[in-house]
Amino acid sequence: MQTTQTPPLTHAQLPSLHEPRNDGTPLDLDWVMAVQANTSAIERRAKTLPGRRSVKKDFQAAWLCKAISLMDLTTLSGDDSEGRVRRLCAKARQPVAQSLLDALGMDGLTTGAVCVYHDMVETAVKALDGTNIPVAAVSTGFPAGLSPFHLRIAEIRDSVAAGAQEIDIVISRRHVLTGNWQALYDEMREMREACGDAHVKAILATGELGTLRNVARASLVCMMAGADFIKTSTGKEPVNATLPVTLTMIRAIRDFEGRTGVKVGYKPAGGISKAKDALVYLAMIKDELGDRWLQPDLFRFGASSLLGDIERQLEHHVTGAYSASWRHAIG
Repeated sequence: MQTTQTPPLTHAQLPSLHEPRNDGTPLDLDWVMAVQANTSAIERRAKTLPGRRSVKKDFQAAWLCKAISLMDLTTLSGDDSEGRVRRLCAKARQPVAQSLLDALGMDGLTTGAVCVYHDMVETAVKALDGTNIPVAAVSTGFPAGLSPFHLRIAEIRDSVAAGAQEIDIVISRRHVLTGNWQALYDEMREMREACGDAHVKAILATGELGTLRNVARASLVCMMAGADFIKTSTGKEPVNATLPVTLTMIRAIRDFEGRTGVKVGYKPAGGISKAKDALVYLAMIKDELGDRWLQPDLFRFGASSLLGDIERQLEHHVTGAYSASWRHAIG
């Protein structure tokens, strides 16, 4: 088994990195229609990944801390309350028990962002005051994206006005399923403009797009329209982030960067709940895109329960014993 032995920088050692905004490019339908996806080859490559990269001991602990720093700690439930969001923000500020951080020699570790519904943006912004942790708001009629378009645009602007520094928008899946790439491009451009200075993550809802070719083409069109990130899922679809979808999307990112010089971020979301799964995703990103994408301005996990399992693994690394999962509640 091939082993990745280089540990990432600790959170406190990270330089202040931020890529320029993706201003987008004109829609190039020839490029879009030329995009194909060899499903069997993609699935075969994805199937081999969990067994081809392995990190152990101190290296594994360092990579798990890296995963925490790349996490959009999320609550998107119908019963969200201000108290729940404040507790989530407290966890984002201190994601791992201080005793474990001291044992690991870590300092200043936080999550990459906190992700909430629009109504909870102001609460999250206040709870994170004094930190560099941004608030991300899901917007545009999340999760279906079927509310009237002018209301979706208004919701983006309201979230930005409330203090959200990142906006996770949902695309209209019907544009992809009917091959109406111009409509998808125009929609994405207007949403990007409504975000102003806030970074925009385009949620493709890949589990509802039918084919990997559709995923690849939708990824490309959204990047052409100015998406700063492309994201797999809302977390509400029957199928969310998968390794084949991830491989398809990050290769679209690599192609876009190769042709335009613009680096676009990637966010898998939904279904990533185990520390070992996070390590596989990080290995794939390192292999396919390189170390530059292992920073929070270009990669995020959309997660809620993942943090609890990572904290359990870190405690096992420090103490040699697993703790009960309820001891590491994220809320």
